[in-house]
Amino acid sequence: MSLKIRLAEHRILIAPGVYDGLTASIAASAGFEALYLSGAAVAYTRLGRPDIGLSTMSEMADTMALIRDRVVQPVIIDADTGFGNALNAQRTMRIYERAGASALQVEDQSSPKRCGHLSDKSLIPADEMAGKIRAMADARASTETLIIARTDAIAVEGFQAALDRAETYVEAGADALFIEAPRSGEELGQIAATFKKRVPLLANMVEGGATPINSAADLEAAGFSIVIFPGGIVRALAKAAGDYYASLAEHGSNRPFADRMFDFDGLNRVIGTPEMLALGQTYDSN
Repeated sequence: MSLKIRLAEHRILIAPGVYDGLTASIAASAGFEALYLSGAAVAYTRLGRPDIGLSTMSEMADTMALIRDRVVQPVIIDADTGFGNALNAQRTMRIYERAGASALQVEDQSSPKRCGHLSDKSLIPADEMAGKIRAMADARASTETLIIARTDAIAVEGFQAALDRAETYVEAGADALFIEAPRSGEELGQIAATFKKRVPLLANMVEGGATPINSAADLEAAGFSIVIFPGGIVRALAKAAGDYYASLAEHGSNRPFADRMFDFDGLNRVIGTPEMLALGQTYDSN
């Protein structure tokens, strides 16, 4: 099922953050219908750096292609600012679409961008962002590939300005809206009341971020169509990795940590080694 068709249903879509083939395959095995390739998660894991615009378009596209080789679920990919002007955004659309993305999320921050829950952001003019959206729509090979327009205006220009910008982006042809970092349940509710009957809405749940954490059920009841948990997997794995390395440094052995990790065969089962070896044997000459 395409992402476009799935969003026509009246139940919220939960898209967990992933950053490589392993996390994508584990999330898919857990039963999620769609995945979110987070630019922040790629910066955290591939670069070991914060989400302040350091990841490149090619790094994201390479990651997208590797994930598409591993899973069939629709993937929403973080396209940051489109990595430049409208022509750069068009190129990003073409490359991400060829890599297997089902939707591109593009935002109205100036470059270099930063995480939506960090302070001191700046924005491009709304009409410039609208031009990027139109350019991306003209460049996509399929109307099944969606454009999710994100505005970071709440923290920069205020809540009403964010609603006004979102209106402009819908008029420019955005397929879905992502108004970043609402600060209360009241703001979430006003976003939904303003747009839910017109366009799918995306909510972003960031642990410790500006937006109160809500369950998918509560967001669905409010009128949101998509909820992403972009960096949760990295925060979970970073905590586990810190505990693992501390244990190894203290004990000089993995034995004290064994009940919190897969053994050799366990991980091979997760990544499908027996099945791949069996498949390879079917192509062996007799």
